Amino acid sequence: MSPNPLSKRTLLWLKSQLTGRKPPSPEQRAKDLITAVDAGGLPLHPARVNDIARQLGLEVSSRAPMPETIERIRQALARC
Repeated sequence: MSPNPLSKRTLLWLKSQLTGRKPPSPEQRAKDLITAVDAGGLPLHPARVNDIARQLGLEVSSRAPMPETIERIRQALARC
């Protein structure tokens, strides 16, 4: 049996499309990120963190330190 060529994320996306669920809002993605960080998690993909920040309207350099970006996301959520 060959391994599944689709990633878990892709399968979840396809399932959400078939069930009519909408993707999470930028605010929800930011809340989920902050919750994970507060629980001791470490974001593995800086590009995802930057994407969340940009969707919240923040200007983020690709060279910005991730902890700084996470703090700015935290501040943006406090303003919402």
